[in-house]
Amino acid sequence: MTVIAILELTLKTDSLEQAPAIITETLEATRAFAGNLGCEVTFDVTDETHVAIVERWESLEADDAYRAFRATPEGANRLGSITADRKLTRYTVHDDL
Repeated sequence: MTVIAILELTLKTDSLEQAPAIITETLEATRAFAGNLGCEVTFDVTDETHVAIVERWESLEADDAYRAFRATPEGANRLGSITADRKLTRYTVHDDL
């Protein structure tokens, strides 16, 4: 079953200039990870510090493997340097509804 993962970021105001490059760098590995079906980056129209990254995964297992990878030294990224807060929410897609 397809999984949608939404990663909401609150960017530090002093990192707004460098944030797009770091997000792009981070998503290169995300998009290349087995089971990733794509990613979109959305910016809040009223709050420049609020970003939501929408990821599509083939399955919960693929997303779990990706989250485990990101917890390793090899999978570490620089998002922590630009964010004040992060929230991850995962949803399953029900094509039958």
